[in-house]
Amino acid sequence: MERGYLERLGIGRVPSPCFVVDEGLLSRNLAVLDTVQQRTGARILLALKGFAMFSVFPLLRTVLHGACASSPHEARLAREEFGREVHVFAAAYSDDDMQDILRHADHVVFNSFAQLERFRPAVQACPRHVSMGIRVNPEHSEGAVPIYDPCSDGSRLGVRLREFEAALERDSGALDGVEGLHFHTLCQHNADALERTLAEVEKKFGRWMHGMQWVNMGGGHHITRSDYDVDTLCRCAAHVRRTYGVQVYLEPGEAVALDTGILVATVLDVVQADMPVAILDASAACHMPDVLEMPYRPHVIGSGLQGEKAYSYRFAGKSCLAGDVIGEYSFDEPLRAGDRVAFTDMAIYSMVKTNTFNGLQLPAIARYRPATDEILVERTFGYEDFRNRLS
Repeated sequence: MERGYLERLGIGRVPSPCFVVDEGLLSRNLAVLDTVQQRTGARILLALKGFAMFSVFPLLRTVLHGACASSPHEARLAREEFGREVHVFAAAYSDDDMQDILRHADHVVFNSFAQLERFRPAVQACPRHVSMGIRVNPEHSEGAVPIYDPCSDGSRLGVRLREFEAALERDSGALDGVEGLHFHTLCQHNADALERTLAEVEKKFGRWMHGMQWVNMGGGHHITRSDYDVDTLCRCAAHVRRTYGVQVYLEPGEAVALDTGILVATVLDVVQADMPVAILDASAACHMPDVLEMPYRPHVIGSGLQGEKAYSYRFAGKSCLAGDVIGEYSFDEPLRAGDRVAFTDMAIYSMVKTNTFNGLQLPAIARYRPATDEILVERTFGYEDFRNRLS
């Protein structure tokens, strides 16, 4: 996405701030994902934790087999709005969680044998069949950022081999009713990381994969990235299906909506600090918190690095957080109040993480249909959205 894209889109046509998702770019990603499904027989699910814009679910469900959820609310959204398979995993469930989840889920994955034992009777008593699985931790770390690494030291996610073996030693029926194994170790990785991880999973847990009905290889696969090794992914998925006779699932969030959306913002003021600071109506703290958590510097269409172009600025949000800083950028022309800017790759992990700190207004949500040049503003937010989260 560069300046020509904004001219075609016409960002003056949307409110500010506003997330805009391009249905044409979503279709491009879906075509790649469908190729993987056709080549391997794997079923790909949408991870709602990364992208949950339900107005585009009718498009996504033409290709994807369902959605995976991490809470009762996500499970209900998946059932009511997506309408295909609903898979649920959480680090732990309460009794109320499980009661709600069993209204919607087709698969429920447990994070420990204790949770499996506690809720097995409720799952088996469900009037319709709900497939049970257990998540394993292969203790093989590929992540560079510990906060996003499910296999980092001390991770609470997944059963380690020693605990898996100990549970079966205590109770030979510990896996009764379990139909699948789940592992999720990746974050924005290429297929070489999956290949290495899969080798560890098979070495440690392969003996139990025989006899299972499905294996879920989790998310974090950047399948639709331009340099992604689709052949290696397909080889891994086909190997698991052929070797163990199981249905393979993949549940990417980012890969579904990667590079399909922008966040449009407006310059409110330019103040002079150690360098010019452009204060925006968009906030890192409120509207794109991964910028601070990861941290990372999102690209702005038409910009360069600091000093690369004639006029350099630090972009900052309008919240009272001193660290509400997005990054440093340069432009061919000076910025003025009222100018609009667009941050790229904002469909993923932004809409789902927005918050109303300081009472800042949430960005509107819009779809762009390039075939007809339509912009559909699906949702705007106001005071009631802020007030109704409080008491």
